[in-house]
Amino acid sequence: MSQPYGKYLFILFFAFWGVNGFAQTNTISNPTNGRENDPYSRYGIGELVNGNNASVRGMANLTSAYENPFEVNSDNPASYSYLQRTTFEAAFTASTRTINGAGLSYTTGTASIAYLNLGIPINKHAGMCLGFKPVSHTYYSLVDTIISPIGQTARSYNGEGSVNYAYLGGAYRFHDLSIGFNLGYMFGTIQNNTAVVPIDSAQINRAYTAEYNNFTRLGGLNWKAGVMYEHKIDSQYSFRIGGTVTISQNLNEQFSSYQVSAYNFGDTIVNDTTSNSGTQRGKLTMPLTYSIGFMLNRDQKWSLGLDYTSTKWSQFNSNPDVSKNVNIASNAYKIALGGQYTPDFNSIRNYFSRVTYRLGAYYGTDYLNISGTAIPYYGFTAGVSLPFRRSISQLHAAIDIGKLGTSSLIQETYFRFTLGFSINDKWFIPKKYD
Repeated sequence: MSQPYGKYLFILFFAFWGVNGFAQTNTISNPTNGRENDPYSRYGIGELVNGNNASVRGMANLTSAYENPFEVNSDNPASYSYLQRTTFEAAFTASTRTINGAGLSYTTGTASIAYLNLGIPINKHAGMCLGFKPVSHTYYSLVDTIISPIGQTARSYNGEGSVNYAYLGGAYRFHDLSIGFNLGYMFGTIQNNTAVVPIDSAQINRAYTAEYNNFTRLGGLNWKAGVMYEHKIDSQYSFRIGGTVTISQNLNEQFSSYQVSAYNFGDTIVNDTTSNSGTQRGKLTMPLTYSIGFMLNRDQKWSLGLDYTSTKWSQFNSNPDVSKNVNIASNAYKIALGGQYTPDFNSIRNYFSRVTYRLGAYYGTDYLNISGTAIPYYGFTAGVSLPFRRSISQLHAAIDIGKLGTSSLIQETYFRFTLGFSINDKWFIPKKYD
């Protein structure tokens, strides 16, 4: 690679981090900024978010046994030891979803930064990564009506927030076995609001309105370990097996709640804070998660793999806010199958022979269980990696089309598009000439 990109990688990384930090702050304060309206994000810590890079998104997020010397697979930190170039990655993701339930249907959408990664090879056997990715997001806005003693009343439910993860990882390879870890800080805020407002014009005078607010702030260390083993079958074919584990860990949780009531005298409205819990401190227990995967490879031609992921959500618990423990499943799992194909990685004359094409499919159950009903999901993915001319740096694109939920509850049809890039350069290589 002839371009001197190396000196710009740190600048790009922290510039994107700053943009993402600003976007998160703006999102918390402005619930009308065009994010998806997802009713399921009302429960637990919200909707879990995919923080993987665009390449693996295109093949159903096969991460357990995937490594690439010019990309960062942050989901299995054991892959860092395979890095051959310093790599900066960033991506944006845009999504829409159509929600059907109770005879109603609507479509919403959003766009945001998907992840930031800076991978650095230390030597032939070790590598490290500095990264940032979202863990979950919360945004919902729902309204229903009830008949109460003061007449017809509107009851609204609103929530917003996110949980994110900033981390440092490292890996070392002993012959064909690589072991790695990510250690970072998981943090975020979630706000939930329920309001009851009379809408019957005949009874609106001298009527009470009530608003209930819950505010949660999370923060704490979180780590993940990974392992990867590669076996050379012959000069062309290799077989790789990998896995990850995140044991059950506690985050610090600060929880506060308050209720505001109003009394309408017709020409005057009197507000009153009827209750305020103050700040309650406790722990939010995140559950055990593990994954295992297999991948068959032929040089730089093609790869085919299978992944299985399981999370023991029965361990999830919030002691200051027990409402978070409602409607959480005992277990969740995911099975994914996918692959990639590159016609000729070293082609000089045919550009499209250097393009990598990806396909995948997956099925699983969500971490929520509503009214005793499990929430399944399934989807199909596709993606491409387009190399820059005269460079190993690439532009990555991936799509994900799927369904979540059941017809007896709420069913969502979603479309997600991710566009990212990876910029590669050599660092820590001694100069041969002055």
